[in-house]
Amino acid sequence: MALRNLFPESIFGRKLNPNAERRLRLSQARAEETIIRGHVDNALMFVDTLAEDLSFDRAIDTYIRVMGIPEPLASTVATRALVHLGRDLVPFRRRMQREGEDLAAENKPRLRLDEASRAGDIKRA
Repeated sequence: MALRNLFPESIFGRKLNPNAERRLRLSQARAEETIIRGHVDNALMFVDTLAEDLSFDRAIDTYIRVMGIPEPLASTVATRALVHLGRDLVPFRRRMQREGEDLAAENKPRLRLDEASRAGDIKRA
């Protein structure tokens, strides 16, 4: 109720134009990815700190429980933390990663979101 006075509909309409909606969704995705990355880093710090007392999977579960991370974010954080730990533990993965870094850099397509959004603005005859 009080928020209505702070954010009147005349300033912040409910419907955004398509370009603004795309930018908003991209910004939201980037923000969510940053939150996930922060949680993964902190979960890995838990693993390192509690290595003498807890197994890595219990340390990750403890972090998720203590921080009160809801699903599906909790599953994403746990999975990414395990993937990160797996990179260090699996020698084959490390070797392939080193060999594949150069290939991945060469084969990675360039993101052209700006061009795609401008193409949608062009009217076709």
